[in-house]
Amino acid sequence: MKLFWKYILGHRKIIAAFLLFIIAFAASFYLYHLPFEAVIYPTLICAVIAAVFIAVDFIGVRRDHRMLSEIKKLSAAMIDILPEVKNVSDEDYQAVIRALQNEINELNAHFSAKYNDMTEYYTVWVHQIKTPITSMRLSLENEDTALSRKLSYDLFQIEQYVEMVLAFLRLNSDASDYVFKEYPLDDMIEQSVSKFASEFIARKIELDYIPARTNIITDDKWMMFVMEQILSNALKYTKSGRIKIYLQEPETLCIEDTGIGISASDLPRVFEKGYTGCNGRRDKRASGIGLYLCKRICDKLGIGISISSEPDKGTKVMLDLEQYDLKKQ
Repeated sequence: MKLFWKYILGHRKIIAAFLLFIIAFAASFYLYHLPFEAVIYPTLICAVIAAVFIAVDFIGVRRDHRMLSEIKKLSAAMIDILPEVKNVSDEDYQAVIRALQNEINELNAHFSAKYNDMTEYYTVWVHQIKTPITSMRLSLENEDTALSRKLSYDLFQIEQYVEMVLAFLRLNSDASDYVFKEYPLDDMIEQSVSKFASEFIARKIELDYIPARTNIITDDKWMMFVMEQILSNALKYTKSGRIKIYLQEPETLCIEDTGIGISASDLPRVFEKGYTGCNGRRDKRASGIGLYLCKRICDKLGIGISISSEPDKGTKVMLDLEQYDLKKQ
């Protein structure tokens, strides 16, 4: 019914002209003292004919409207069929649509090529930068001083940032980099924690780890990337105290710290790209990318991620490992 009234409104000029003709004929017949029925009968006949034409035309308009409604759901590249051209305006509109479609396709091809070039460049850069990092790490392994331990941890942080760049590029790539298998959760936790062992020891932060004793279906490389990002944040914002890792019923991995916490106003936005909040303004090194990547990766892995926190009382990151989407496949 809404479409019908729009149709009537779109043809209001023709309808108004038809009514004016009736009034003109009625006035002429009245001035010449002709019978009023001579106006009524032709008017009714014309009205019936007009109603038939309107009904037929409206059916065609409704069919085109439904087709265009379906076309709206498609991308520009997928639009191949448009409604039949019925007048000059339709032909002009379709010419405009085709021109815009060609322009969009050209822009997409241009930006796709630029993005692929950028991705290729940074991918090569990541692999090249890993060579001097590995060399420096091998050199530091022969040293056991406070300075060498500090440099080793700084080097580990550089490696993390490099991995973040690679993860960011792979997330936006069309290629799939995920291999799902069943893995013991404790193995992944222990490997992730071991990378931060020197930091735990140097800063005397207690690790309270309760073995999970369960297996999950996931990609171990990406899952460990998420764990390492969470542990890195926990260590970064925990000056003293402990970090606790445990499995909460029914199947939620919790990584809990006693750090500075997150303000209530920042919590809803912690997974936004580039958002650093109050803590980020204190720590100029914060990029606002770590948790954003974690959320994107968890979505890919079918894992829910959420955070609860209070300022000066610590932060708790929860990974829901029930993976309902994976179980349905």
